[in-house]
Amino acid sequence: MKTELFTIEGMSCASCSGHVERDVSKLVGVTEVQVNLLTGSMTVSFDESRASTEKIIETVTNAGYTARADIKSMGDTSKKKTDEVKEDHEAVAQKAMRLRLFISFLFALPLVYIAMGHMAGWPIPMFFMGAENSLVFALTQFILVLPVAFVNIGYFKSGGKALLRGSPNMDSLITIGAGASIFYGIVVMYEMAIALGQGNSAVALSHTHNLYFESAAMILSLITLGKYLENRAKKSTTQAISGLIKLRPDTATLLKNGKESTISVEDIQVGDHIVIRPGQYIPVDGVIIEGQTSVDASAITGESIPTLKTVGDRLWSASINLNGYCVFKAERIGEDTSLARIIKLVEQASSSKAKISKLADRISNYFVPAVIAISIISFGAWLLLGATFSFAFSIAISVLVISCPCALGLATPTAIMVGTGMGAKNGILVKSAESLEIAHSVKTVVLDKTGTITEGKPKVTDIISVSDLDHNELLTLAAAIEKNSEHPLGMSIIAEAKASGISFPKTDFFQAHPGKGVEAIVKGKRYFAGSPQLLSENNIPIEALLPELNRLASEGKTPFCFGSEKGALGIIAVADVIKKGSKEAISQFKALGLEVIMLTGDNQRTAEAIRKEAGVERVYAQLLPEDKATVIQNLKKEGKKIAMIGDGINDAPALVAADIGIAIGAGTDIAIDSADIVLVNSDLRDAVAALKLGKAVMKNIKQNLFWALIYNTLGIPIAAGVFFGLTGWTLNPMFAAAAMSFSSVSVVLNALRLNFFKRNR
Repeated sequence: MKTELFTIEGMSCASCSGHVERDVSKLVGVTEVQVNLLTGSMTVSFDESRASTEKIIETVTNAGYTARADIKSMGDTSKKKTDEVKEDHEAVAQKAMRLRLFISFLFALPLVYIAMGHMAGWPIPMFFMGAENSLVFALTQFILVLPVAFVNIGYFKSGGKALLRGSPNMDSLITIGAGASIFYGIVVMYEMAIALGQGNSAVALSHTHNLYFESAAMILSLITLGKYLENRAKKSTTQAISGLIKLRPDTATLLKNGKESTISVEDIQVGDHIVIRPGQYIPVDGVIIEGQTSVDASAITGESIPTLKTVGDRLWSASINLNGYCVFKAERIGEDTSLARIIKLVEQASSSKAKISKLADRISNYFVPAVIAISIISFGAWLLLGATFSFAFSIAISVLVISCPCALGLATPTAIMVGTGMGAKNGILVKSAESLEIAHSVKTVVLDKTGTITEGKPKVTDIISVSDLDHNELLTLAAAIEKNSEHPLGMSIIAEAKASGISFPKTDFFQAHPGKGVEAIVKGKRYFAGSPQLLSENNIPIEALLPELNRLASEGKTPFCFGSEKGALGIIAVADVIKKGSKEAISQFKALGLEVIMLTGDNQRTAEAIRKEAGVERVYAQLLPEDKATVIQNLKKEGKKIAMIGDGINDAPALVAADIGIAIGAGTDIAIDSADIVLVNSDLRDAVAALKLGKAVMKNIKQNLFWALIYNTLGIPIAAGVFFGLTGWTLNPMFAAAAMSFSSVSVVLNALRLNFFKRNR
C-alpha cells in the first residue's frame, strides 16, 4: 500500500473538492482519498499493483482540474526548494489577482456611478440623461462591463466546464449569475434600439431601469475582492509549516581529520562531526562530543527559555546555537531529523479530515444543484405572482450569488490547519485531525507512572543520620562505598554527592552481597550498606532505624541502610520522584472535569504513595504491558472516552488500545509511533494543553460550520424574497455578492483566532 500527496489546482469550493474526492475514490485499488480545499492538496492511499500515480492524475484532469505528485521527502533540500518555488508561484498568483482586482474596480465603480448615480442624486453628464440618450447610457455601461468580465474570465471557464460535466461548483453559480446579467443587459439594449427606431422613446427610457451590467460587474469585482482577502488570510493559516521549513540551513561545517569544510546539509552522513558556532542553526539531530553552548530550541519544543548543552547532551535540528562553540556527532539526518518528522506530522494532520468535516462534504455534494433549482423556482414563482421580469430576475441572480458554498468548504480545514500549526509551535504534534476531534471528547485520562508522572530515574530524597555523622559526612561515606557498585540505585547516591560538590575517598576493600547490599573498608574501617537484613546479619542493631524505615516504606521510597562495626549510622532513601509540573497537570485535568487514573508495574505500596502525592484518583499496580492494555479496554467497556499518556515501550499496547494515545516526547520511538499526539517536551502539563487544543479546535470548527450554514439558511430565503411580503426585504445582487465574500473571509478570520492559543504554563 502506498500513500502519496498531490497538489490540486483549480478548486474553488467544497463542491470542487468533493467532486475530485468522489472521482478518485472510484478508481480500482484506491482505498482512501482526502482532499483539502484550503491547502489545495490531496492524499491518496492506493495499491500500486492496481492503481498508479499517473492514473490518479489523469482522473483529476478529466474532472476538470490539474494535479501533480508532491515530493514525499519532508526533510530534504529539494523539498525546501520546492516549497520556496510554491511560495513564489503563490506570490505571483496573488500579484496577478491584485492587478485583476484593480482593473475590476477601475471599471466597475464608474459603471455603478453611471447606472445608479441618478437614483442617489449624484451629478450625471447630460449626454446620459433623457430618452434620446438611453442607448448611449446602455452602451457605455456595456463597454465598461467588458473589461471586468474579461479579466475575470477564469470564473466563466471553470464554471462553464463544471456545468457541462454535470457537477456545478461555486464558479458555476458566478457564471450563471454574472453571465445572465450581461446577457439580459444585451437583450434590453436591443429592445431599446428597436423602441427608438419605432419612435417610442418612453419605452426606451423605461428599459434603462432593466439593465444589469452594474450587477454583473460588481458581482465579479466583489467576489474577486473576497477571494483576494481570503487568500491573504489563508496564507496566515499555513505559516506554521512554511516557518518550520525555513528553519533548516542549506549548509553545515564538517570537521574531518582536524580540518573544517562547508558541505550541503543533504550530504551529512550519520556519524559525521559537525561544528556549530554562535548564531548558527543546528542542521541535523546529534549528540555533543566537544564543548558546551546555550541552545534555543523553541521552534521544536515551544520553550522560550534557552538551555545549557554540554558533552553527551542531545541537539535537535532547527535549534539555534546562541553562544559557545561545540562539535556534535550526527545521529539522525534527512527525513529522520526532529524537524523533518515534525513537518511531516503537521502536513499530514493538516491534510487529514475530522469526522465532522463529512457533514460539510455531504451538504456540498447537493448544495450547488439545489441552489440552481431554488433560483429557477424563485424566478418562476415571482413571475406567477405577478412580479415584473426585472424583479424576478434580480431575485434569481441574488439567490445564485449569495449561496456560493466557499465558507462551508473552508470551515473545517482552516481550523485544523491553524490548530495543528499552533500545536507544533507549542511542542504538541498532532498526527491527524481526528485526533483533535477525539481529544475534545475525552472524559478519562490514564497515566503511566514511570517517566510520565515521575522522572523515570531514581534520586536521593532523604538523608537521615542516627549517629554523630552529619548529612554531608554520611553522603560522603555512602558515595565512597557505592562507587564500586553497579547498582542503579547506588549510582543515584553518587550523582547526589557529585551534585553537592563532594569528593569521596577510595575504598581499600569492596564486596557485594547479592540481594542484600555491599561491604567495604574506607580509611581502615569496615562499613555495610544495603538492606536492614545485611546489617542484622553482621550484628549491627537496627532498632534506631526502624521508625524511619516504616515511614519511608509508607512513602514508597527505597532505603539504603548504613552501618559500621560500632552500630547503625543512618539511612539514605532513593525514589523515582515526581516530575516538575506533574502535580499541577493532574490538578488541571481534574479542573477540566476529567477522571485521572495511574497505571504502573510497581508494587501496590509504592504505587499508592505516588498516587497520594500526585493527587491521582485511582491506581492499578503490578501490571505487565499487556495488563495495561486490558485495563484500558475494560475502562472503554464502561463507556469512558480514554486518553492514555505514556513514554515507554511497555506503554505502546495501551497507547494503541486507548481512544487517543499521547506520547511523552522523551520516550521511545515505539511509544511515539503508537501515539496519536506526541509531546516534544516531557512535561505532563503539555498533555493538558493538547486536550485543551482539541477542545479549542473543535469549538472553532463548530462555530465555522454554524456561521456557514446559518448564513446560507437565512441568506437564501431573504435573497429569494420569502420575507418580501411581510418586511419588504430583498437583496440586490451586488449586496449578495458582498455578503457571500464576507462569509468566506469571516470563517478564515475566525480560524485565525486559534493563533492566540497558549499552553498556560
